[in-house]
Amino acid sequence: MKRRAFLALLVASAAWADEPAPRVIPISARKFEFSPAELELKLGEPVVLELTTEDVHMGFDAPALGLHADILPGRVARVPFTPDKPGSFEFACDVFCGSGHEEMSGVIKVRS
Repeated sequence: MKRRAFLALLVASAAWADEPAPRVIPISARKFEFSPAELELKLGEPVVLELTTEDVHMGFDAPALGLHADILPGRVARVPFTPDKPGSFEFACDVFCGSGHEEMSGVIKVRS
């Protein structure tokens, strides 16, 4: 019985080890831009967006992808996702951060 449990654990561990770690993409938000403002992703590739700001409270909103985060000064907002459709998807700051806020945007391009 113990041998079967050990083998089941070994098989489960091997399956978990085969999963690739998500690619981490750092994105800096500052008045009044995201850097980088253009992301190129592969369809089905898991990623984690790591959003930071040193300025003021900002936001990240990509409604067509169902992504949203509040970005607070001195903290990291992590947004994990796996693109499931190809195309170009706009994102923007959705927290008013001053004059020029309306220009704070970017694009996520998902390629198959």
